[in-house]
Amino acid sequence: MSRRIQQRGLYADELDLGDEFVHAPGRTLTEADNVLFTTLTMNPQALHLDHAFAATQPFKRPLVNSMLTLSTLVGLSVGQLTQGTLVAQLGLSDIAFPHPVFAGDTLYASTTITSKRMSSSRPGQWVVGMSHEGKNQDGRVVATANRTVLLWDAAGHAAHAAGEVQA
Repeated sequence: MSRRIQQRGLYADELDLGDEFVHAPGRTLTEADNVLFTTLTMNPQALHLDHAFAATQPFKRPLVNSMLTLSTLVGLSVGQLTQGTLVAQLGLSDIAFPHPVFAGDTLYASTTITSKRMSSSRPGQWVVGMSHEGKNQDGRVVATANRTVLLWDAAGHAAHAAGEVQA
């Protein structure tokens, strides 16, 4: 008998406090990524777009937009943790960029589960805390962020899919 297996993240009831997930592959951020993201988000910061200006600044070259770094950090976790199991992102906090990211750097991410509790108002859903850490190709921490999400548990998602539970 063959099986049909759908790729998905994990349900809240599959996560334990302290679980650490190492996400692969990493993502090399290019100059094109940086220029596209920066211009799409209407950010005119010369540190991201102007090589001549950036050359006069302390890092001597353009910095990758920190919001691109943050978005990539979270994005690297999706396939393993929240794809198809996320109800909503509730918030981000304690975001830090302790080391700059430059075009050509590769971002690697890991996530640790820091908290989890059943929602008091949404049956079959859990409030889950995650701590994301991003490192570059040299192992230097370049980004950290705490994230709170609303995740389904397996039974709640199945009930919702069957039309038994309102989201």
